Amino acid sequence: MSTSKTLDANRVSKREFVQRFARRGGISVFAAQTAYNAMIDELLDLVSQGNTVTLTNFGKFYPQNHKGHRVQFGKDEGAGEVTDYTVLKFSATREVNRRVKTND
Repeated sequence: MSTSKTLDANRVSKREFVQRFARRGGISVFAAQTAYNAMIDELLDLVSQGNTVTLTNFGKFYPQNHKGHRVQFGKDEGAGEVTDYTVLKFSATREVNRRVKTND
């Protein structure tokens, strides 16, 4: 089996995640979808404003700034520079990392 097919077999879609979340919480899929959307929107709004969001016993989400840099190779001739940018980072607690099981 190719690597991409293996990865696809282990992926859970947003739709499936929300359905499982609803079933586990004993709530409607509509309520779970609403809660999911609100949580993601709030998380992204807070982090984009430079905040760190700590979810006790789970982990923290935070912005990580990167300096721009010169680009040696690119799709376009003379691509030149990448400007400063920020990415979303997540750091799980030790307890969460212990609970994650892999098939390795």
